[in-house]
Amino acid sequence: MFEWLVQICNYIVFDLFGLDKTTHLGQSLHFFIYDTIKIFILLIVIIYAVTFIRSYFPVEKARDFISKKHKIAAHLLASVFGMLTPFCSCSAVPLFIGFLQARIPLGITFSYLVSAPLNDAVVIALLISIFGYKVAIFYILACLLVAVVSGLIIGALSLEKEVLLDIKPASCGCSNLQTLDLKTRAKEALDYTFFIFKKVYKYVVIGIFIGALIHGYAPAELISKYGGGDVWYAPIIAVLAGIPMYSNAAGILALIEVLTQKGVLMGTALSFMMAIVALSLPEAMILKRVLSLKLIGIFFGVVGASIIAIGYIFNIIL
Repeated sequence: MFEWLVQICNYIVFDLFGLDKTTHLGQSLHFFIYDTIKIFILLIVIIYAVTFIRSYFPVEKARDFISKKHKIAAHLLASVFGMLTPFCSCSAVPLFIGFLQARIPLGITFSYLVSAPLNDAVVIALLISIFGYKVAIFYILACLLVAVVSGLIIGALSLEKEVLLDIKPASCGCSNLQTLDLKTRAKEALDYTFFIFKKVYKYVVIGIFIGALIHGYAPAELISKYGGGDVWYAPIIAVLAGIPMYSNAAGILALIEVLTQKGVLMGTALSFMMAIVALSLPEAMILKRVLSLKLIGIFFGVVGASIIAIGYIFNIIL
């Protein structure tokens, strides 16, 4: 989807600035420019689309449709939908905000937010090619389980008051949706999009800057040194080491392959990967403008604990 942007960033960083692709600075700068532009585009496009479409359809209908589903089924649908969106943890935030705008129940939106960065067709194909079908199937099921369980727990805690984002009323600020013409709908959607964008863009830049530094300079040997072998605390070390880092699943799989070759157990290595892609400091920085620190802490704690549990289970099974 963003191959054109990769080429532009390659030209700016490696040709125009003359940086080496193999240096930490070159990798970090490329990462920062690429992710900042990509997330800005996603943020504007998705919020605009959700706001514009919502002007035609009462959000109560969407909520009624979801409420008629069994609770687990609703979370599972959100998690499966997340698998179909090829986003990293930060790129998934714009659609997460769109779900909040549409008044989708909080727990269900979190099931999407957890699932989206963990799974996509490319990741599954790479897992099969590197580790085989068995590992790929276990990984898919584990990701869905983490997303559903995390969403159910967060939803059960009634934390809606911890959402800091001002949710636009269902009428988009107008008393009679049926009388709005296309131009008015488009203008109101655009106004609201930039209203939200101005609230979060600084946090996006700060978050991605932190992620770029970690992406370029974090020592990959950390997990291999302290989480290798079959020590009981290995999955815990793996998750704690993975959370500060930032990458997508496809981008980290090469490192996971190396770690398993160095003696890191499969469950420990996969829990490390899941922590990197599902939770990150840049994601927390972006969410800080939308959610309270309390809710962000609960989100990270619940998902992190779930991933640690999956690491132990994988180590036993695989």
